[in-house]
Amino acid sequence: MGKTNSLEAVSLKTLTEEMEIVNPEMLQDKAIRSITADSRLAGPGSLFVAIPGLTVDGHDYLDAAVKKGCAAVLVGKGRCRGWKHKKVVCLETVDTAQGLGLAAANFHGHPARRMLMIGITGTNGKTTTTYLLESIIRRSGGNPGVIGTVNYRYNTVEIPAPFTTPEPEKLHGILAEMANNGVTHVIMETSSHALEQKRVAGIRFDVALFTNLSRDHLDFHGDMGSYFASKKRLFTEYLKQKGKAIVICEDHDETGVDWGRRLLSELRADKALGYTGKNGRTLLDCGFSGTAVAVREARESLGGTFANLTTPAGELQVSSGLVGDFNLKNILGAVGVGVALQIPGETIAAGLAHAQAAPGRLEKVQAPAGVSVFVDFAHSPDALANVLQTMRRLTTGRLIVIFGCGGDRDRGKRPVMGKVAGSMADVVVLTSDNPRSEKPADILRGIEAGIKETALPRQRLEALLRQEAMHGYDIVPSRREAIRETIRHARPGDVVLLCGKGHETYQITPEGRFFFDDRLEAAAQAAVINW
Repeated sequence: MGKTNSLEAVSLKTLTEEMEIVNPEMLQDKAIRSITADSRLAGPGSLFVAIPGLTVDGHDYLDAAVKKGCAAVLVGKGRCRGWKHKKVVCLETVDTAQGLGLAAANFHGHPARRMLMIGITGTNGKTTTTYLLESIIRRSGGNPGVIGTVNYRYNTVEIPAPFTTPEPEKLHGILAEMANNGVTHVIMETSSHALEQKRVAGIRFDVALFTNLSRDHLDFHGDMGSYFASKKRLFTEYLKQKGKAIVICEDHDETGVDWGRRLLSELRADKALGYTGKNGRTLLDCGFSGTAVAVREARESLGGTFANLTTPAGELQVSSGLVGDFNLKNILGAVGVGVALQIPGETIAAGLAHAQAAPGRLEKVQAPAGVSVFVDFAHSPDALANVLQTMRRLTTGRLIVIFGCGGDRDRGKRPVMGKVAGSMADVVVLTSDNPRSEKPADILRGIEAGIKETALPRQRLEALLRQEAMHGYDIVPSRREAIRETIRHARPGDVVLLCGKGHETYQITPEGRFFFDDRLEAAAQAAVINW
């Protein structure tokens, strides 16, 4: 089989194993040194795979790939007719996206088969859960690797993550590096985009976890039903026949749908999927009550959460530095995976207690005396509501939130998030997130439309914050100014939430991409005040 080094050739016949080739008579035993779906990266000895995309079609770049010297191309059914490049093998398959994943897996020798694969999908909670599971698995004696939103990491290696789930060529290469360096378990965030675009083709997961579903990415999926269908693929197409599915329930979206319970119902109803528990796939549900993993008792403070849980393996007492019901659900999911992997309860509890906090997920940062400042990645209505609801219970002063919405993304969620913030916070500061190609003012007007549906009045920020009893909102387009002015005028007892960007260290504007870190901006202003 293939090697991890792209300079070591793999035969074209090996690359097409398990792939449905429509014209097998064209298959030759050519040596392939690399695989790409980007014609600009094609070169001598490469296989170019033509993927139809949302805005461009790889089939339009076949000549460009040939000019770069590729040895073979993989195209859609019927697209080899009239092929004029006799020195370049043209193969047809029904689904080139699926073919790209299989080719990449074959090229690297199917590294996923050498490790235990854990896939996590859901709108929120994926990243936090990877950190919890990473700690649990390490405590159990395993050597975990993680592929997720913050980075791709194993041992002492950390690779920046441009995508939550990388493209197949990159993904299987990383998995090969992990397998060759002693990784035993891979914890992978599997985004809805990746599942829909078949980026995880060539992988079968041992365990799959569903965290929740709420409005997000509808610019891509169109509606919640399609979004759900993409997430469901992890449990119907990519879980092993004897795999274990963990589903978190009791997490209703803004329309009142419990997508976890819907997933459970649909998986159980489809007998062909084999969720019988008898030599087939198994299901484990998690929630606050009436589930296999459930909460018997829970207490929380700004310092963390303590809970007594019931599980199929017995009662379990856990403590964590995480706070909020949404994080308790993340804990439940991690416990469910631990139980599915037959990790002892005391090991699960120890892993949770010592887990590193996920960067930018309700991360507490330096603040002026008496003021609490947190940075959170919340960038969907449900995530914003969850973090505001948690902080509302734990705030003695005013609850202040600074946030915006990303440009070139789902515009429908903007007024929804504005209404959530206006209904739940004392002070709302609207500012830029990643406006991308859009005018920041246009995005802010969309959010403000939702705030106007609440009773929160617009006030000038400095005057609003100086007077402890005043509630209201203001618009400060500069994110740097919004953070600094808010922290400068916050009062003891106030909680300031910087939402939307979390761990990100950049801002994408119409003028370009610039370095920007909410945590550093907040700490810089706090240092000035404390000094």
